[in-house]
Amino acid sequence: MTANAERFDEWIRGRFAQINTELEEIYFSSENPEDVEGKGDELKTQLVDEGTPFIVDLLNEGNTDEGFDAGYDVLGNVGFYMAACRRHEITEPSRETKSPLEEASALAMQLGASLGVTPRFASAHLETHNFAKNGEYKKFTNLADEKLFLVHNTRAAFAYMRASDALLRCLPLGVSHPITADHLKVAKQALQDVISSNSELFEKLDTDRFFYCVRPYYKPHRVGLHEYRGANAGDFAGINVIDLLLGLCRADSSSYSQLLVDKFLFMRPEEQLVLRDTMRQTSLLDELLKVVDSHSEQPWFQQNTRLFLEVCEAHGETAIQHHEKLVSKFIEGPAQTAGMVNRPGLTASGPPLPVLLKSLRKLADLRAAVDRDDIPSRYADIQKLRTALV
Repeated sequence: MTANAERFDEWIRGRFAQINTELEEIYFSSENPEDVEGKGDELKTQLVDEGTPFIVDLLNEGNTDEGFDAGYDVLGNVGFYMAACRRHEITEPSRETKSPLEEASALAMQLGASLGVTPRFASAHLETHNFAKNGEYKKFTNLADEKLFLVHNTRAAFAYMRASDALLRCLPLGVSHPITADHLKVAKQALQDVISSNSELFEKLDTDRFFYCVRPYYKPHRVGLHEYRGANAGDFAGINVIDLLLGLCRADSSSYSQLLVDKFLFMRPEEQLVLRDTMRQTSLLDELLKVVDSHSEQPWFQQNTRLFLEVCEAHGETAIQHHEKLVSKFIEGPAQTAGMVNRPGLTASGPPLPVLLKSLRKLADLRAAVDRDDIPSRYADIQKLRTALV
């Protein structure tokens, strides 16, 4: 990391988070916490005036590339800055044709293009690649609820990655190998860890603090001329690798493949490669279906199929839990209470909330293999395997 990058990083970890925290306290204590216009204007000016010189120095430095990780870290920091400006409505894509943060946009686009990722912060910057110094990792604010949210999101992401890695190790062994059972057990436990983490988050996270003080940093915003959706906690390969290898979702489904296309550049390049490779693999479900009529009485089939179905159940439970508990409690409920359901810019992905909820319901039902004839659910195929167990 260059000296300019180091100074910017120190500001992001210090004054940047402090200014955002002070602004959040002003908003949250007001009569209408969702309305930020005309509140804390002096602090908003400080945010821009203090942050811009760091970005100008990095832009003038020219070559900020000291390897992928260093460049990716700088991209995260400039992304945090731009997302905070959007949160405080210093920028607002509906009233602009290009971002007024010209220097920040130029630096973000330079880095994004050279790294092969979207030119804004992604979930990895706050989760899987968020380097802690003296126990403190980077955050938008110093609020306890943001810390709680990030810790549990990170824990869940790594658990999904453990599950996906275990399932990937099944491919070169095949569904009949005795060690495949070991990998399925690891995947099942990892998904149960996701469930446990989500349950704890559901119990501990303050609904209003999340809705009003954490969620707004994930809004879409412009970088240069283009508006980019906000970061999503699922912007890593693992969860989709699980979808595809279990066979619960298919890459040849237009709606699901659209989801993959939309998220590719929000993932790190190594994650993109893993997901692309997984898209061409035959799922474990389809492999088991090939032999269900001829080998269902074999001990290996009984053991491995039973474990496979338990992994599917756990994955489906994480999906239903996310939709019916987390999304319902922390987004849908407070949006309805505040009369903000149809407000533009409410969701990180961009579409109006009702549209997003409908798509999330569909995805959750696919992952849970729910009996629906309006989506390509694998319900019947899962049932066929179930009936083969004794």
